[in-house]
Amino acid sequence: MIPQRNFGGWAGMLRTGVVLALASFCGVLSPPSATAGEMERDPGGFYGIRWGAKLADVPELVQVEAGDRLQTYEFKHGAPLLGDARPDSVRLIAIHGQFARATVRYRGAQTHGQILAYLEREFGRADRTPGSMIRGLNQEFNWRGSDTEVNLTYEGFGERGIIFIESRTLAPRFNDVIPEHGY
Repeated sequence: MIPQRNFGGWAGMLRTGVVLALASFCGVLSPPSATAGEMERDPGGFYGIRWGAKLADVPELVQVEAGDRLQTYEFKHGAPLLGDARPDSVRLIAIHGQFARATVRYRGAQTHGQILAYLEREFGRADRTPGSMIRGLNQEFNWRGSDTEVNLTYEGFGERGIIFIESRTLAPRFNDVIPEHGY
């Protein structure tokens, strides 16, 4: 007679652990990934200014910072409306003279709601599936088009938000200014 083996105890836990690890590796038990929402209408720039444009040639802008690689501009008459909301600041940044990023800063829960509604009208519904955004005190929303990427982060505790609207081809050049030993 062959003795029956009991796979309880350590052997059973090991077998269960191997099965769970394989299932997780194959994606069966893995959580949904945080991917950007697809952009319905890619503007190819910001506020009518195309990516790669020379910002010095835009009459509505004034240069506020100048560097060898980066130049920063603001609108002469203050931050423009985004839908019904007036942000605290809108800065346009060029790298090597080419428009690559718009940075928008704002405060207040009401302004956040108005700006989020504006972004959803412009770019499509925000991806609100589990894992695609952080809920609670901090919220993150993303839209990705063929030429443009939009990233919004809102900190509920301080009621402040920041949006990066950037060229998908030019924005990676910002990483070139980070020294290799800066990590």
